[in-house]
Amino acid sequence: MECKIREWQIEDAENLASVINNKKIQDNLRDGIPYPYTVEDAKEYITSMLSADKDATYTFAITVDDKAIGSIGVFRCNNIHFRSAEMGYYIAESYWGKGIGTNAVKQTCKYIFEHTDIIRIFAEPFAYNTASCHILEKAGFQCEGILRKNAVKNGVILDMKMYALIKED
Repeated sequence: MECKIREWQIEDAENLASVINNKKIQDNLRDGIPYPYTVEDAKEYITSMLSADKDATYTFAITVDDKAIGSIGVFRCNNIHFRSAEMGYYIAESYWGKGIGTNAVKQTCKYIFEHTDIIRIFAEPFAYNTASCHILEKAGFQCEGILRKNAVKNGVILDMKMYALIKED
């Protein structure tokens, strides 16, 4: 299935709200995202992403037939790590297992490496999230190690994996 990444549009708010208003998705993301997630929450997110620092925050809607079915973002680090950036993403459950995640990650990394001075993109999925790990591996990321007992999510202490893609890879 073909997907494209594009800049967010305020008209994506309803689709975004329906995608992320899913406990299975939220359980694999960082904390701070409201649940339930409303259309107003989506509008606030989209507005903030459209006005974010264009040299530090690169966020895109993942679309199929121009309908937002997910989100992907790359966030530049600072200080001595200013040429590294962290990636995060999610996709509507009905689109899982169709290659969309891998496709969106590849498109985003290509964009970042061609349009910025970033040389390293990394992601830190929960170690149990084998689907996300598989997406990263299929997109060319290498697992650099296990971050033991690195996070607390839903009251559970979890390991995470460190994946990275280097511009020259």
